[in-house]
Formats: sequence, C-alpha cells, structure tokens
Amino acid sequence: MVTPPDLSIIVALYNEAPNLEPLCAEIEAALNPEGLRYEVILVDDGSHDDSFRVLQTLHERDPDRIRVIRLRRNFGQTAAWAAGFDHARGERIVVMDADLQNDPADIPAMLAKLDEGYELVNGWRVNRHDRFLDRKLPSIIANRLVSAVTGVYLHDFGCSLRAFDAHLLPHIRLYGEMHRYLPALVAWVGARMAEVPVNHRPRTMGRSKYGLGRTWRVLIDLITLYFLRSHSASPMRLFGGLGLVVSGAGAAVGLYLSFIKIALGASIGNRPLLLLGFLLMVIGIQLIVMGLLGELMVRVYHESQGKTIYIVRDTLDGALAPQEERVPHANL
Repeated sequence: MVTPPDLSIIVALYNEAPNLEPLCAEIEAALNPEGLRYEVILVDDGSHDDSFRVLQTLHERDPDRIRVIRLRRNFGQTAAWAAGFDHARGERIVVMDADLQNDPADIPAMLAKLDEGYELVNGWRVNRHDRFLDRKLPSIIANRLVSAVTGVYLHDFGCSLRAFDAHLLPHIRLYGEMHRYLPALVAWVGARMAEVPVNHRPRTMGRSKYGLGRTWRVLIDLITLYFLRSHSASPMRLFGGLGLVVSGAGAAVGLYLSFIKIALGASIGNRPLLLLGFLLMVIGIQLIVMGLLGELMVRVYHESQGKTIYIVRDTLDGALAPQEERVPHANL
C-alpha cells in the first residue's frame, strides 16, 4: 500500500514555461529540509507555449513527486484548482501560482501555523510588487467589498498562496471565479482561519493573466456568494420578501388610482401610473413564484443527494462512532 504524502502542492498554470523549472527548484529547496513527503501537482490549464514540454521533463526527472494534469483547453484558474483538488492525495493542501510571485519559502511557516490548530492559512501580501492603478487599487476595494459581503475579514483575498487541511475538500465546490473566495467558502463550514504575511515578488518572466477585464466576473460571483451565504437554505425569504414589497407598492398605486377614479371622478386610463402599478404587481407575483421554485430546488438538492443542512466537527458520543463514515457532507 502506497503511503499518502503529507502535503500536496497544487499549482495552476497557463503559458508559464520559463517559470516552471525555477518554481520546482524553489519548492524542493524549501521543503526538502523539512523532511516532508510531498507531491507537486502541476495543472496545465490549456497552455499553448512550451509549458507541457517542460512539465514532461520535470515529471521524468522526479516521477514520484511531480505529477502533471493537462486540461484540454483553458478553463480558468478555478477549474484548474478543482482538478488539482480532485487528484490530491496529501493530508494537507497548498495552492499557489506558477508566476514566481508567490515564494515557496513561505510554505513551512504556513504549515507551522496549521500545526497551531488552524484549518486554513491565507497569505497576506504586505508589500506587493504590482502596479497601483490597475492592480493594487482594485484589490484594496475588492478586499473591503468581499469582507463586507461575506462577513470574513481578511487583508488579502487575492493572494493565491494558501494552506489548508485536506478534510475541508469535501466542503469546497468551485465554479466561475470562486477560487478567490475560498476563505469564505471554508469559513462558512466553521473552519478555523489565520492570515500570515508572505513575500510577494515582482514578475520577471512571462505575462500576467490578470487585469481589469476580470472585474465583472468577480462581481457576478460575489453576488452569487452573497446569495449562497444568506439565502441558499431559504430562498423564499429573499424572493418572497422582495415580491411582497414590490407587489405591495403596486397595490398601493392601484388603491391611489381607485380613490382618484371613485372619489374624484377623474379619468385614470391615460395615466402612466396605472401601467406602473400593474407592472409592479406582476413583478411582485413573479418574485414570489421564484421564491417558491427556489424552495423546491433546495429541498431536491438536499434530499436527493442525502445532504444535511449542518456539518459535524466532532462528536463525543461513542454510540455515534460506527456511523460517522455514513454522515453525508453538506457542500456549499
């Protein structure tokens, strides 16, 4: 039986051929003195440069440690991380970028923080080597916005360097651009979290894949995250509440026009307010129906897959021990 590694390092990459050999050398230099059994899972997210050829060479050089996953096309960093999670065998997971801006020398300190009892350790790029206008400023705004929406307060949601226990993986489901919201996803299942300063280096080779063009996708996923956090278990509270407010406003407009028609004898047929009142009532009814459909979908989601609306951290009841493996996980 093959002994599973202590640590799986997952690196998502896209057109990073010049950086791959130095990255693996730095990982080796950082972890070999620690005496850890580790694997490096390099996920090629549809690169069209020489990245895969370099990855083949690295794997042939150290087939026991270097594992390569090649995706058929560019699916995005979130999908690449998800592929790495599905293939990871380590008891602990570290995720990082391949552009050498994350420093592998920070990994031992993050693992030591996990040893203190934390389940997720986030990197905090205190001194960022990025342009201010299109990288630092949007990041500052995004960090405050994400903290306000999710209720998870971190200095740096955008840092890719993170370490966490593998037992959190069943509770992580990544879609869209959700990889940047990993702290929020695991915080909602009660994971103990810490943030440590890490070294951030300027990019010296290759081209950055980030820019302002990704902002709209991040905002859309943030809206999704807000819904998942606040209303995923009871969507009727959101849609039904909005529906009652909107339809109530429409009813108030209708009563006002009825008063004008009956009490004052004025004509209301050519008033735009009549159309507005009717429209508000129709929209309100549609929102209520959406809430009801959402409630049905939530129940199908949980009951058809045997998912619970809670997650057990520990039990002290010996009678429950034989059934622990059958307790279904509740995924976000």
